[in-house]
Amino acid sequence: MTLKPFAETISFYRLHKKEIEKKDSRADVRIALLPSSTIAGLKETMAVHCHEMGLRPDIYVGKYKQTAQEILDPKSDLYNFKPHIIFILSNVRAALGETYLGPYAISQGTRKRWFERTLKETEKLIAVLKKSDAKIVISNLEVPTHSPLGILENKEELGLQKTVREINERLCDQYKKDVQVFIFDYEGFLSRIGKQNALDPKLYYLGDITLDPQYFPALTEQLMGYIRPLKALTKKCLVVDLDNTMWGGIIGEDGLGGIKLGPTPEGRPFWELQKYMLSLSERGVILAINSKNNLEDVREVFKKHPHQVLKEEHFASLQINWSDKVENMRRIAEEIGIGIDSIAFLDDNPAERALIRSALPEVSVIELPEDPARFLETLQRLTLFDAFSLSPEDKKRSEMYTTERKRQSLKKSSGSLEEYLRTLGTTITIRKASPDSIPRVAQLTQKTNQFNTTTRRRTEEEIRKLTSDKNTLILTVDVKDNFGESGLTGVAIVRLAKENWRIDSFLLSCRVIGRGAEDGLLSAIIKRAKRAKAKTIVGEFIPTPKNAPAKGFYKRCGFVLAESVGKTEMWEYSPIKNFEAPKTVTVKEQ
Repeated sequence: MTLKPFAETISFYRLHKKEIEKKDSRADVRIALLPSSTIAGLKETMAVHCHEMGLRPDIYVGKYKQTAQEILDPKSDLYNFKPHIIFILSNVRAALGETYLGPYAISQGTRKRWFERTLKETEKLIAVLKKSDAKIVISNLEVPTHSPLGILENKEELGLQKTVREINERLCDQYKKDVQVFIFDYEGFLSRIGKQNALDPKLYYLGDITLDPQYFPALTEQLMGYIRPLKALTKKCLVVDLDNTMWGGIIGEDGLGGIKLGPTPEGRPFWELQKYMLSLSERGVILAINSKNNLEDVREVFKKHPHQVLKEEHFASLQINWSDKVENMRRIAEEIGIGIDSIAFLDDNPAERALIRSALPEVSVIELPEDPARFLETLQRLTLFDAFSLSPEDKKRSEMYTTERKRQSLKKSSGSLEEYLRTLGTTITIRKASPDSIPRVAQLTQKTNQFNTTTRRRTEEEIRKLTSDKNTLILTVDVKDNFGESGLTGVAIVRLAKENWRIDSFLLSCRVIGRGAEDGLLSAIIKRAKRAKAKTIVGEFIPTPKNAPAKGFYKRCGFVLAESVGKTEMWEYSPIKNFEAPKTVTVKEQ
């Protein structure tokens, strides 16, 4: 997780161009960049970032200052390219044109009309783009740091700076609830790097380059926050070290009173880092610990330190021991039920970071600076955890993993699997997908790897279209038991024909596998097929490196292998035969 300088990035691209552009990477993404100024080098920078994520990018760069024309022409190269995501890279100089340096040469009324016209034209262009399935990301405008009026700028009714701020606010408000359109905070990005640093006047006058290319890697990393969720590459779990990471000092040597944590100059960096980690947990990022320490020493901090923000219940896995951190990382992934590639790792020790980076290259290792005062800003700038939506399940994830540990404890103490399942008292509720559940359904198709029969990824736009298709049935599963609610954790997408139904996708969160929810969902599909007088139900299975838990599911449920085409297996079942969920599960249909 170290950004290469621009010159090094371009050199890397040139040396590895054939490898970067090869066709057999694990995923593919088509990215369109529509600039309002010169961005030579940004395409190559983005290609390198995608390559490092395991993606083969195909990147289209729009014609210089022809964004509106390309969007409005249905036969333009933009639409022939069929992008998955479109970045409209605006800047204030291009937006204001001649009025950028002389905004008060026109009357206040003219400025107000320009303001409204600019917004309407932008909304019109986005409305045209929304006819595609692409995600649309439009950058807001940087607020100018200059004004011809100097200190009187803020006395103007509709001054230059206020006009730009209001354009940004109106754009944000307009698309706040739009699942297809996102506003990239370019103003915030430039504020972080420094607006005076961002523009090299010589490059601007020579070639209309409004962002110094040395900042292309930093800009690209921010834009990757939209590409990761598009390709289901968002990290799910932050694994943290303890000593000199979550607090200053070594608990085993310094003791409870000796570690640095709290509202002091030395303790505040760690205290605020924990507060931010808590906010990540509250938005759905799973937290776990991988630390060489004595468990009882750590538990004393959790229980007794007055400024310890994160408690034991905030962590889904505690690997606090003297074992190898690589092995501990594997245990964390297994205990939580996620892939190693879903983990980001935070550790102050360069040797431990190098070890994980070498042994587990799938893990995103966060490069921390030596100074703890920089830890927080390092974590804040990451786009690893960005997602297009947050579901109620996301916000309760920390609580759900705490109750999951209680389930596992019950399982170990139960005399048999049947006794365990009966004691759980699982109830599943099956519903048709609704407008409110669409974001969660799409999220599950994008994130679920293990119990997923076909691993077909779908966006919210695609799910929305399927819900209005009379020949498609989407069922969702909510799971709860005596320990609490797991929420919407299962989805089935069924293609309907008069006599033959085909289960296109069948998936469940790893947290509910083995509790009977999968059987309950399948029984609901079979009953509906029987009522519709379908003669056969076909279940597809496509093996992947991660979905072994779903292999054999259809066979176990009485389906018969009818055909194998390449890696795809087609399993058939006659709905005439009854199929019931286990007696340990209560199934409700709504």
